[in-house]
Amino acid sequence: MEASKQKKSSLVRNMLIAVAAGFAVGIACLLIKQAITGTGAEKVWDIVNALLFQDITATESLQGIGLFYIIGQLFMRALQMMIVPLVFTSLSLALCSLADPQRLGKIAVRTLITYLCFYVVAAGLACVMAYGVKMSGAFNVKLPGEEVNELVTMSGYNPLVTVVNAVPSNWIHAMSSNNTILSVVVIAVVMGLVMTAIPEKTRNLKKVVEDLNEVVQFFLNWLINKCAAVGIFCMITRALAVYGIEYILPTATWIVTTILVSLILVCTIYPIGIFLTTGLNPVKFMKKVAKVGIFAAACNSSAATLPLNTRTCIDELGCSEEISSFVLPTGMTINMNGTTAMHMCAITFIGTAAGIDVTPATLMMAAFLSICTAVGTPAIPVAGTTMVYVVMMGLGFHTELCLIGYSLVLAMNYLPGMAVITLNVIGDAATDVIVCFKEKVLDLEKYNA
Repeated sequence: MEASKQKKSSLVRNMLIAVAAGFAVGIACLLIKQAITGTGAEKVWDIVNALLFQDITATESLQGIGLFYIIGQLFMRALQMMIVPLVFTSLSLALCSLADPQRLGKIAVRTLITYLCFYVVAAGLACVMAYGVKMSGAFNVKLPGEEVNELVTMSGYNPLVTVVNAVPSNWIHAMSSNNTILSVVVIAVVMGLVMTAIPEKTRNLKKVVEDLNEVVQFFLNWLINKCAAVGIFCMITRALAVYGIEYILPTATWIVTTILVSLILVCTIYPIGIFLTTGLNPVKFMKKVAKVGIFAAACNSSAATLPLNTRTCIDELGCSEEISSFVLPTGMTINMNGTTAMHMCAITFIGTAAGIDVTPATLMMAAFLSICTAVGTPAIPVAGTTMVYVVMMGLGFHTELCLIGYSLVLAMNYLPGMAVITLNVIGDAATDVIVCFKEKVLDLEKYNA
């Protein structure tokens, strides 16, 4: 556990250093570029741009090297390479585990329904708040004229077409593209349910999927731990040098919006949910779980918070030890409604900053994709932020401007992550209370003490 904390601390430190260095070097390059403009020394900047920042895919000659562009693209493409196997393995194994017949029953059904309800409410409210910020213009970025032709347009279509397209006619074709993530989700669901229905015949298949999942998680761990800081430094430096400082204020707005949305949801959906389903005093619940949320934010780990959450639920909220031993670990695995709320804010920021008109219909689709992917979010560093990329690909947000916004979200996730994880762990405790009350095993004397 201590080694894990040290590794996460080192990762966060490296990320912060990369962000600070990227802003410093990028702004310095921008100032140099502005200082020599009109002085006859523009050729100096042309050489620097060709060596470091040139988009080599758009260069008509062989003069551009674009070192920072190449490093940033290699990092992003390495992430892209694992998106389909990540969604397929994590979601199919999550469903396979949850659908274990030995764990099914009234308690499991109530637990899953409660988590799903919190998911839908959190995603809906986050969509409304993020869209409100978007309409205020706080996410807008003044784009350079030469980049306008990169904008993605979301053409009108019947939403029911999405339902038809979700089921692929060729699953091999669907698994070969990051732009058909919804189809991959459907394949993963089918695979997970089938492996549960005929466990003896699919034992070997499940082992293969588990091994593939280990490979994916190992590679992503390595990529995030060893390469993310360098990739983020290069992408932020290039973004500032090429596009200016327009992204700074919208990024800060995204951080503040995500934190406020998470805190508002913590203080509303769980107390209201407990009151509506049990009639109990929600203030007592919030007072007792406050320390759980603070601890989770401090260590930024739902796994490390599980022992404290378990003791609080059993000893102070009066939950059954038997039910808590199922609800809380299950919630640690699948209850990522804070992650879904963060996805809504991130997608709205990324799309709007890239010049895309993010509509309520776009956010509804993003919410569905986010819930599906959040359920199977693996236990890797900054996993929830990594899965933002899955939602982006599902929506077709794949331009370079979108990748710039995503690199900023990936780099600046630590503070929002503290609020997001609080939303997750307190949701686990709220679900535990609701399920225990419905099963008539909640110790009301302890709860009201």
